[in-house]
Amino acid sequence: MSETQTASPTAPTAPDVAGLVEDLSDLLGPELVLTDDRSLDKASQDGSYLSPILRAQWPIGRPEVVVRPTSVEQVPPIVRAAVRRGVPITSRGKGTGNYGQVVPLHGGLVLDLTALRGIDDVDTEAGTVTAEAGVRMMSLEKRLARDGSQLWMYPSTVQSTLGGFLAGGSAGTGTIVHGRNHEGFVEALDVVYAHPDAEIVHLTGEDAQPFVHTYGVAGIIVRATVRIEPLQDWRCLYASFDDHHDAFSVVPRIHRLDPAPRLCSADGAHVAGCLPPDEAIPPGRASLRAIVEASVVDEVSALVTSAGGVVEAVRKGVNESIKVSTLSYNHPTHWLQKAEPDTWFHMECQGDALVERLDEVEAVYPGGTLHLEAGHGRMFGMLNGHYTDPEAAYAGVPVLEELGVRVHSPHQYRVDHGTEEVRALAARTDPHGLLNPGRWEE
Repeated sequence: MSETQTASPTAPTAPDVAGLVEDLSDLLGPELVLTDDRSLDKASQDGSYLSPILRAQWPIGRPEVVVRPTSVEQVPPIVRAAVRRGVPITSRGKGTGNYGQVVPLHGGLVLDLTALRGIDDVDTEAGTVTAEAGVRMMSLEKRLARDGSQLWMYPSTVQSTLGGFLAGGSAGTGTIVHGRNHEGFVEALDVVYAHPDAEIVHLTGEDAQPFVHTYGVAGIIVRATVRIEPLQDWRCLYASFDDHHDAFSVVPRIHRLDPAPRLCSADGAHVAGCLPPDEAIPPGRASLRAIVEASVVDEVSALVTSAGGVVEAVRKGVNESIKVSTLSYNHPTHWLQKAEPDTWFHMECQGDALVERLDEVEAVYPGGTLHLEAGHGRMFGMLNGHYTDPEAAYAGVPVLEELGVRVHSPHQYRVDHGTEEVRALAARTDPHGLLNPGRWEE
């Protein structure tokens, strides 16, 4: 059935979970249908521990049943059964998102897609790879490297699944060149709608884009075709500085190099001291990490030296690139919170003012310390501050905006990308409101 067809409104008004468990056990075998507390608790969690505001609301949702299909073809009959029984469906990968996007707010069924790990086609001429939703991004990047290719981008949480990154993520390693994951990364998707006669629907081009970064509210991604490109000769450069102002001043210069870097991150000494131990991140010094082409290593080294920094290491290999990516985006905040629990919160920020008005930006919150990233056409990062209460956290937003900083709150789990378009789409693809309900602003 296509999204333009009308689905028969046969779902019951009250969810029949017990009936669904029986249906799924008959369909898949009881070993793939889980109702034990451990499985249900695990499916109730994600990376929202990074937000003290969301953490204070735990538990925000818990399923009654988890099902783990072992093939893409099993997903449509699972969805058909859930629709017949009127049970909410929340699709899930590794659960590495940071905002509670895959926590089932209204209970029901969690559809765990992590067993769908097939890599179906690598087409170097077309510049694409097609893979199932549960394949880990790290595995996909390593597989492509053997063929002399690389993904346009992969997330900093490299254990994330392809489907999870597309449905829940927004940016990653490669963003500097290619933009975020809804800006051309996706060529095609295979999606299952919440219809009583659900089947796999193949979508290409613009038709696929509304399903990216919208948390599975309009359809369940089971397979994706994404962009790849020839593998570049990357080097992972680590540098240290006496002062993070000097480190941050180098990031825009590296950002403007040709060829552009794949990633460039920087932290002050306090945050750097909380990162996993590495001789290339010396204690008491600000840290800069970048993935750059071998052809510009000397140029980057000169930029570091001219700003008073020291090049601590230059490393090569796909594993080293993956390691540098795990020290970017939200990960420094994770390590900061792990080292000093119940102290910190963060806001996601964008704009060149993060460098140009650094002192004013960090002064917005007590203890303010910025993790800086080079982004697509601009700087962005995570502003960490001492947490007291939600009111104080949100009070800083207009202050940052006045400084020229755009702010996105990581303390909410609502769809905030293409909301109007996606909501209209979901009215057709999910007429009973069963897909990851509770994600709309009321």
